[in-house]
Order: sequence, then structure tokens, then C-alpha cells
Amino acid sequence: MNRSDALITAPELLARLADDGSTPRLLDVRWTLTKPDGRDDFTAGHIPGAIYVDLDTELADHSSRDATAGRHPLPSAAAFQEQVRAWGIDQLTDVIVYDDNSGQGAARAWWLLQWAGLKARVLDGGLGAYVAAGGELATGAGEPVQPSTVTIIPDSMPVIDADAAAAWNGVLLDARAGERFRGETEPLDSKAGHIPGAKNAPASENTDNGTFLDEDSLRRRFAGLGALDQPVGVYCGSGVSACHNALALATLGIETSLYPASWSGWSSDPQRPVETGA
Repeated sequence: MNRSDALITAPELLARLADDGSTPRLLDVRWTLTKPDGRDDFTAGHIPGAIYVDLDTELADHSSRDATAGRHPLPSAAAFQEQVRAWGIDQLTDVIVYDDNSGQGAARAWWLLQWAGLKARVLDGGLGAYVAAGGELATGAGEPVQPSTVTIIPDSMPVIDADAAAAWNGVLLDARAGERFRGETEPLDSKAGHIPGAKNAPASENTDNGTFLDEDSLRRRFAGLGALDQPVGVYCGSGVSACHNALALATLGIETSLYPASWSGWSSDPQRPVETGA
């Protein structure tokens, strides 16, 4: 995989939409920690033809009562296959995912589609870049979609559990903000700190004004973390922003393994050690 396999620019998308061929499947994943349901924002204005995707219900499975599964456990293969079918996606569909938060929500959808053996690209710069490039918006709830009959190929992206994270033979990157990594504050989870041995790689530093850093800048960033020449594991608070680091590294051709339960799962297990500081 390279940058053009993982990202599409707003001018490229506008050219794609103006093409006489088939329209790409557009997934709108507007989500933030403070406003997880972005449906009203979608209704107020979205890229024409897009489908709203609810990260909390469509890109996660909250049926488990096991706190060590984390705040955003991955959906089961069967559940995600039904969801992909409802979006009308099959193996040949050109899927483009976007949000309005520097790709944080979109990266989760991108990762899950890759995990399911499907291809997708994230709109670099998101909705803001699309509008700035002259793109028009549609309003309302969106158009109905003809479901597909696709069969996904689960586990097409590597996933690790807490034991594997604890024994990780490589670099383990924590995508949370520095103050949470260091244990200075913890607004969401039961303990403050990080997995022993992990390195801090805030996902917010992958972008500048919502757009991913250029290839040379990303390469320097991750080379400084030792992530270009050894196995890379990624985690965050609940498995969402970790996908942003996975996406950034994918643009450099680097495969990563996701620890989906992330810090929310790790910190819920009293047997797991905690490290603080830089």
C-alpha cells in the first residue's frame, strides 16, 4: 500500500464525481468524543450520495459486558458483513470515507474495511477540503442504498490482544495526547498512564490543518519513533485514533497490528501493569 492507495485528495474526488462512470460509495463518519452522533451535521450538509455511518453502533459492538474489551470493541465478522452489505459495498466498490475531524472517525471505518478484505480510501482534509475545493453539499437524510451480497474476508488486517501487547517484540505506539500518555490526566478511563514500554505518537500530529503531513514529514516522524524498521503495534484510548496511526503508516507502506481494546481495556484489568511519565 502507498499514499494514493490509502488517501484521496479533494480535487481528485471532485474529478471522480464529475466522471461519467459509476459514483463511488461515500461514507460520512462524523464522530468526536464530545459529540459521538454526527447525524444532525450530516443532515445539515454532506457530500451528495454519501451515507451516514454511526461509529458507535456500526463500527463497534457494545454488547459485551467485559470492561477489558474496551470502550469500542470491534464488531463481529457476521455483524460487520451485514453492515457492509447494507452500505451496498462489494469487492469492486470504490469506497471513499470522510469526516470533519482530521480523519479520526474516517480512519476507523477505513481500518475495518481493510480488516474485512475490502479496499477504501480516506478523503484527505475531509469535508472542509472538499468544500474549499469547490464541492457542493446536499442536505437531508441521504438516498436509499441497494444492499449488496458481499462476503467479507475477516482478519485481513492483524489484531493483537492484551497479552500480545504486553509481550510485543517491536514498537508499540500510543495515539493519545501526551498528557494522557504520561498519566498527568485521565478523563475517560479508570487509570492514568500507558502500557509499559509503549511510545507516545499522538494521532493529532499526523495532520496539519486536517490534512495528512507529506510523505517525507510522516517518514521522519515515525522513523524517530523506531516504527519503520520493526513490527509496529498501535493502540489509543478505545481503538479509534489508533487507526489514524495505522492509516498514516499505511501511506508509507508500513503494516501495523491493532490492539482494539487499547488503554480502556488494559486499564480495566487490575492485573495489568501501568507506566507513567514520558
